[in-house]
Amino acid sequence: MKFIKWFLAILVTLIVAVALYLTVFFDPNDFKPEIVNAVKKQTGRELVIGEDLSWTFFPTIGINLGGISLSNPDGFMPKAMLEVNKAVAEVELMPLFSKQIEIAQLSLDGAKINLVTRKNGSSSLDGLTGKSTEKPVTPPAESSAKTQLTSIDVGGVSITNTEINLIDEAKGQTQTLTLKQFTLGAFSLDKFAPIAYEFAAILPDMTINSQGEGQIKLSQDFNQLMVEKLNIETQVEGDGIPNKKLTAKVSVNSQIALDKKQLSADISQFTAMDINAEGKLAVNYVGKVPQISADFQLGDIDLDALLPKSDTAEKQTAATPSQTQAVEPDLSAVNGLDVKLKLAVKSIKLANLSTQNWLMDLGIKNGMVDLKQLTADLYQGKLIVNAQVDARTKVASYQFDKQISGVQIRPLLKDAAELDILAGTANFNVKGKGKSLIPELLKKNLLANGRFDITDGALYGVNIPQMIRSAQAKLKGDMSADTKEERKTDFSSLTGNFTLENGVATNPDLAMSSPLLRVAGKGSANLLTEALDYRLTTSLVNSLKGQGGSEKDALAGIDIPLAITGTFQKPEYALDTQALLNNQLKEETDKAKEKLKDSLLKKLGGF
Repeated sequence: MKFIKWFLAILVTLIVAVALYLTVFFDPNDFKPEIVNAVKKQTGRELVIGEDLSWTFFPTIGINLGGISLSNPDGFMPKAMLEVNKAVAEVELMPLFSKQIEIAQLSLDGAKINLVTRKNGSSSLDGLTGKSTEKPVTPPAESSAKTQLTSIDVGGVSITNTEINLIDEAKGQTQTLTLKQFTLGAFSLDKFAPIAYEFAAILPDMTINSQGEGQIKLSQDFNQLMVEKLNIETQVEGDGIPNKKLTAKVSVNSQIALDKKQLSADISQFTAMDINAEGKLAVNYVGKVPQISADFQLGDIDLDALLPKSDTAEKQTAATPSQTQAVEPDLSAVNGLDVKLKLAVKSIKLANLSTQNWLMDLGIKNGMVDLKQLTADLYQGKLIVNAQVDARTKVASYQFDKQISGVQIRPLLKDAAELDILAGTANFNVKGKGKSLIPELLKKNLLANGRFDITDGALYGVNIPQMIRSAQAKLKGDMSADTKEERKTDFSSLTGNFTLENGVATNPDLAMSSPLLRVAGKGSANLLTEALDYRLTTSLVNSLKGQGGSEKDALAGIDIPLAITGTFQKPEYALDTQALLNNQLKEETDKAKEKLKDSLLKKLGGF
């Protein structure tokens, strides 16, 4: 018992002696001028330590710093780049004698950082790398071995109320980032330690609040950093955000090979705007351009729910001056990307258009965006697309190859454009290229060619047999022809080729076949004005009996002109009655000539 008392007495005496020595003979303020001069020499900046440095002795030895500021370069506002209200470092004394660092607590409170970018491109960070050109002397291997630390133990780290202001004088914008709190629990090499943070940002068009917690581990050789069970929740608000508010949750495990400069992340859960996803991410940042590889699987995505309502969009359009000139999107960032992305999506709904089983393989490298393949199930059919975008020039160029097979065209047109003009099973392919990503210029500059083939379908909005019957009756003087039948024309096939140039799609060989009719012709569709201009020739194969006609039709075999005009939304169909009459008269005249010729031949004895 006496031994324990004596041991404690000696220990207390030793601590008191160290405290007296440090207080009386070792004043940390003696080093303030040297620290200030060293910073001035290396950076050209003014370092101010406003408050006296002081020791702490219980329960650990440490040092208090306060009123610290580091200036911005001359002429910058604000004048201070860094301001620190209070910093405390507490270190266990005894482990230092065994070449071990045991930090009881690191605390930083009230730090403020002002990073300014001026109109001429200079910034607050210029010159911080130092002006000295002397190479550092590498200590001998033996000396390094003697000073190598055997362990690092940190009782905890607390950073509170840290504010970062990003000031862009050219744009007249200030972005404020606030690290409200960051804590690190008891930390040792090769052991997981708890971490937690709370972060906020005020940007010109949105505000962000984020908080998270997880575990972190650093390997003994400082080469591997692991983050596990990191759960992050983020809220974003702003006018440009869908429904003006977004909440996202992420659960991730990550590993960073610090020596090889490689990062891998396994995202077990991502939830935002009713979208669920999971996947893997890998980043190799050893080179000038980081290499990024990602493979994600997503659930159902309803993009309609994320877009502004139509009335809001119309108000925004009305509020936008018509003379405002659209500008090309800035794709310069693409030149600094090396990305491989694979994406699988269960379903996507956009503009009331429903699609399923999306698979995408995308690559970005050297300013080229290569959509190697995009496939999806589309209205009982299949969509296959590959495309490339060249972003190396100010005005981007592109090319694509798109195929649609076995698609039910009527429900697709209804959902996509509220059009009920065509039904059938459609096959469609088109290849094209162009320049500019501005919507209007995209339509004007697009050069494309393709083919369509629709089987077992119908044209809605027009009943060609009924139109012919009505025209035929009126030619005979019957002005009361029935026009109350359904406006629909069935066909067995509808085919054609087309080209697209200057915003106008031209179809030179439209052909429609049915048991009753044959339709052939050509025309155009203007994508800019949505105007239709088709001139077709219709002929009856036999009779219109199946749709109310006589046993043998008087117009069978006669070419019947048909015009399609109007717009995509309101197509107009019309028969050229005068041309029909002329064709019928010509047919009757030709028949009369044949009869007269036959009669003369008989009278002349067959000569």
